[in-house]
This record gives sequence, structure tokens and C-alpha cells, in this order.
Amino acid sequence: MPAGSSTNDRLEKKLGLIDVYAICTGAMFASGFFLLPGIATANAGPSVVLAYLLSSLLMIPAMFSIAELSSAMPRAAGTYFFIHRSMGPLAGTIGGMGAWVVLIAKSAFALVGMGAYLALFVDVPVRSVAIALTVAFGVLNIVGAKETARLQVWLVVTLVAIMAFFIAQGLFDLARGSEHLEGGFEPFLPFGVEGLVATIGLVFISYAGLTKVSSAAEEIRDLDRNLPLGMILSLLTVGVIYTLGVLILVAAIEPGELAEDLTPVASAGDVLLSWMPGPTGTALIVIAAVTAFASTANAGILTASRYPLAMSRDRLLWSGFERLGRFGTPTLGIVVTTGLMVLAIVFLDVERLASLGSAFLLLLFALINLSVILMREGRLGSYVPGYRSPLYPWMQVVGVVTMLALIATLGAFYVGFVLAIMLLSGLWYRVYVRQRVPRRGAIYGVFRRLGELHDEGVGAELWGILQERGPSEEDSFDELVARAQVLDLGNATTFGQVTDAVVTALSDRLEPVPDRLDEHVSLAGARGVVPDGVPAVIYEFLVPAAERAEIVLVRAPRSVAVEGGRRFPGDSGDGHATTRVQALVFLVSPEAQLTQHLRLLAQLVSMTEIPSFPREWRKARSEQELAETLLRDERYASITVGDPGPPAELVDRRLREVALPPQTLIAMVRRGDRTIVPDGNTLLREGDRLTVVGSPDAVASLLPRS
Repeated sequence: MPAGSSTNDRLEKKLGLIDVYAICTGAMFASGFFLLPGIATANAGPSVVLAYLLSSLLMIPAMFSIAELSSAMPRAAGTYFFIHRSMGPLAGTIGGMGAWVVLIAKSAFALVGMGAYLALFVDVPVRSVAIALTVAFGVLNIVGAKETARLQVWLVVTLVAIMAFFIAQGLFDLARGSEHLEGGFEPFLPFGVEGLVATIGLVFISYAGLTKVSSAAEEIRDLDRNLPLGMILSLLTVGVIYTLGVLILVAAIEPGELAEDLTPVASAGDVLLSWMPGPTGTALIVIAAVTAFASTANAGILTASRYPLAMSRDRLLWSGFERLGRFGTPTLGIVVTTGLMVLAIVFLDVERLASLGSAFLLLLFALINLSVILMREGRLGSYVPGYRSPLYPWMQVVGVVTMLALIATLGAFYVGFVLAIMLLSGLWYRVYVRQRVPRRGAIYGVFRRLGELHDEGVGAELWGILQERGPSEEDSFDELVARAQVLDLGNATTFGQVTDAVVTALSDRLEPVPDRLDEHVSLAGARGVVPDGVPAVIYEFLVPAAERAEIVLVRAPRSVAVEGGRRFPGDSGDGHATTRVQALVFLVSPEAQLTQHLRLLAQLVSMTEIPSFPREWRKARSEQELAETLLRDERYASITVGDPGPPAELVDRRLREVALPPQTLIAMVRRGDRTIVPDGNTLLREGDRLTVVGSPDAVASLLPRS
């Protein structure tokens, strides 16, 4: 784990699906729709509609790559983190520094861009308003990501509602051939295919905000579901609104006028919403524009401030950036990001800078797609994405090629800007980073396969992330442990005696029984995972036909000598020296459930590394108590049938008659000296000791009343 990245410095998981959707959607709506269509029409004519549609499709490879990488490496400043871990610190420095600067410029431009629409109603000092809003959003981000996301949700709801109304009105007028529509679609390609292709590169950046949410991946609940689903829903929403919205702009405004219009949506609103009283129609469009620019700026500060946090953790920047403030947010990163935005607003042409920065973001997307290829082909045992990109590797190859091609269509000046950022970032790496950061990257895993360099650092770090994340809700870790077969082998002194007992136990539990089960267990015994500083070892293997994962727990009080241990799956080191252990855990899963298998393995290692585990394991008086040493405290409880409160209601009732809270399971029943794996017909008797697993709230509701 990187220096300074202790658990205490981790960001809290506060963001849900609607927050992910709002961050993505809000980050994409701003100049791309409210300012850019006029400029794009000047280059492509009516085919600008097709340019927006094709651009949304070209965003798909980067979207799927971001989703996969985030599900495997949920860390702040996601795009930087992915590039750093896949290609090494030099590429990480270029990606991190460049992305931070570009996000600052684009967020500042979003606030300045509000002026063109506000000026339709009131004469305001645009830069002063932009600075005030920057400071306000900065303060909000310091208070917390959830509070920031809550505002983002309201901004996005307002924006999408107004845009849906605008588009519905436009499609209605278009369908009935309204005489107010002065635009047209002939000729469709006035500047030829070359003009269309160049415009695709220009408008593509309108969708770039989609990937900003990866910077907050560390703060997303149920990441494997919420991140990809939120991104897909957001791209669908924005792609439809952009394409249909631009279609209406082209239909409503004469082509020559549209090409010179800096407030095209307001101009179209004047035509389509003229039936509304007074300036109501224009006011709605201004509200939508202001909301769009504000949501982009808000999402920009949220995501950009995570870059110095992540780079500080990796010693690419001063260590002070990694400290979290009293609200659990990267306070210094937010303050510095906000301050740089203010300076950009005051002293720089942020419109020009943001436009140039778009070219650099295209380079980042190419590197992101390449990162997926490197992580997979590096064959790191700890790279376990909960979501995998479809159509690998062709999806990523198309993403790399199209992004580089789009940069080329922007012209030499933009290419030069990209090279300048790379040069300056490389200089920072040479002067400050190189002597501080020894890590290479997953790319050396590819070299290992070719017989060249290799670096275990990334694999070890990914294993640490996997342990930290724990299993997903679908992995049912607690249920698996609670129904584990437990062998208390007081007389076993050799590893062979242990494996013979494990083969017998698994033969009774696995359905169907795998062919050559004894060989599977024997091979697993040569490559166990040895937790740090614990007299335990965990063996794992996959079988093709098993219906579900199973665990066998073995206690050997006289200790057993084991060899060939690894720190984590994929560790290519020489292994641990011979050591004696009292706890041996065997995990077997279906071959088709590799991701779940590795997450279960990571959680088993984490539970055995808890300082109290060896003591609790030694003093356990029954098979039930042995299994409970590996259960997470907040997700299980031991209750005695007949105790006051809810347990009193269980006496002399069959398990199928018991109304348990949702997502709760009675996994074991201890009756005297016997441990019973219950089913629906099990009759509960007074004095039975039950092991209950489930969600923390559900488990707590079954505890006896004091």
C-alpha cells in the first residue's frame, strides 16, 4: 500500500447510483451544448447532428474501460491511478498533473461561460460572479462529497427536466412542419466528410465529463453495480439530449446565424417557446444553462481535488495533500484546486485553455483504454475487476486508435499543446519524483511474460485494495463461513493427515464431487497464502463443476509444518520458509466464479490477520465457535433460544415457522455437544445456541433485550 495511505485516510463510501448518474450527467452538460453547437455548425453544417451522435458512440470504449479499472482499483483520481499502476510513475505523473490542470481550466471556464446566458437578462460582472461561485462550491466540497452530490442531483434533475421539455416542444414543431423553423438540413455535408470528421473531434469532448466520476470511485457504494450502470444511463441520457437538441437547433435557426451564435439554445428557445408569456421561455433556457454550467463546475471541483490527494499518496506531490479534513474530505486539495481556478478566472483566457485541454483529455482516454490491456495481459493475480469490459481487447484497441486519430484531426497547435504538457510533467518527474518513487507498473508484468523485467509492487498493492474492499453483497462471505465444515484435528501432526481429512470432508459437501479431488487439494497445498504474522495458512483452488463455494476449517492444536506459502495470489517470490501453523483454511470455488473466489480469499486473509484471531482460534470450545472467529462482528450474532426478547419467541418452533428479518440466516445450531446445520424442519429447543448472519441492522434486531 502506498505510503501514507492508511485506512484512516480512506474516503467514506457515501455515493449511490443516483449520485454517480448526477456527477456524470452534470459533468457533461455545459459548453458542449449551450455554446459549442454554433462553432461546430460553422465547421460541419447540418451534419453537426451526426457528429454529436458519432461522438457519443466513440465514448463507449473509454466508459467501459473506466468501469472495469474502477471496479478493480477504486481510488481517488481514478484516471491518474490507473495510468500510474499500469504504466509506471512517469506516465502517472504526466496523466495526473495534466488531468488536474485541464480539469481546473474546464471547471473555471464553465463558471465564466455562465456570463453569456446571464447577460441575456442582467448585466453582471461575470468574473466576479464566477469567483464567488468557485469559492462557494469549494466550501461545499470541503463539507462533504455526499452534500456535494446532493446538490448535483438537484442541478441535474432541473437541467434534464427543462431540456426534456425543450426537446419535446422542438420535436412537436418539427413533426407538424412549423413555419417558425427557419433552419434546414440541405446541403447536409457542405464541407465534405473532412469537415464532419474534424467536427467529431471538436464535439467529442462534450462527453468527456462522463469519466470524471472515476475520481470519486473510492467513495461509491456497491461500486461494481453503481459505477457502470450510472455511467451507461448517463451516456444514454446525454447522448439523446445532445443529438436531438442539436437536431432542433439546426431546424430552428438559419445555418449562417447558428454558426455565429454563442447562445444557440436561447435563440432556439425564443422560436420554440414564443407561445409562453413574456420572457418565460428565455428564462427557462437561461435557468437550464446556468444549472448546466454550475453542475459542471461543481463536479469539476469534486473530481479535480482528488488528483493531488492521489498523487500525494504516491509521493508525486507534497505529503500534506493526502491528509483528510474534519469532514473526511481532502481539504487541502480542494482549497488549492479552488485557488487555482480563481487565478485562472482572473488572469487567463480560460476558454482557450479549456479548448486546448480537450486535446490532452483525448490522450488520457487513449491511455485508459491501453491500461485495461496492460492490466489484463500483465496477468496480475490480484487484478480482480468486479466489472469486466465487453468485447475485450477489440473495444480497447478501437478506443486507443480513435482517440489518437481525433487528436490528429484537431491540428498541429493542439498536438503541440499535448506535447508541452507531457514535457513539463516529465520534467517534474525527473526533478522531484524519480528519486522518491521506485514503483514501476503492470506493464512489467507483460515484460515478465516475455522474459524481461517484473515488479511485484503493483500486484501487492492490488491485493491490499482487494482485502480492503472485502466481498460484495453477492459473495455471501458470512453465510459461506457459517456453513463451513470444521475439523478439529487434535492428533494431526503432518500435512498429509490434514489433506486426507479435507478430501473426505469436501467429498461429502461438493456436488458433484470433482474428479481427482485429492490431486486438487494436494496441488493447492504447494501454494498457500500465508497471512502476515499469524500461525495460519489459506489454500485455494477452483474446480469446474462445483455448484457453489465451500470452505473447510482445520484446527491443529499441535501445529502442522507447511511450506511454499505466498503473500498473495500471483506472487512470484520464492515463498515463505517452512513454518508451523495451527489454522488451515481450504477454499474451493467453481471455475466460473474467479472474481468471487479471489474476493472471498482476500476476506479470509483479512479476518485471520486481525490481532485477536490467534487467541480466539485457540480458545474456541466448539466447531461453531471456530467458525465464528472468521465472521465479521457486525454481521453475525450468537443468540440462545429462550433468552428475553426475540430469542424467547423461538422456543419449540421449526425454522420454517420463524419470521426472520430480510437477508438474515440462521447458519448453525449448537445443541449440547452437537453442531447442526439447520434446514426448514429443524425444531429449535430452549438452550440451543444459534449463529445468525445477515445485515448489521437485521442481526441487531434479533439480539436479546437487556
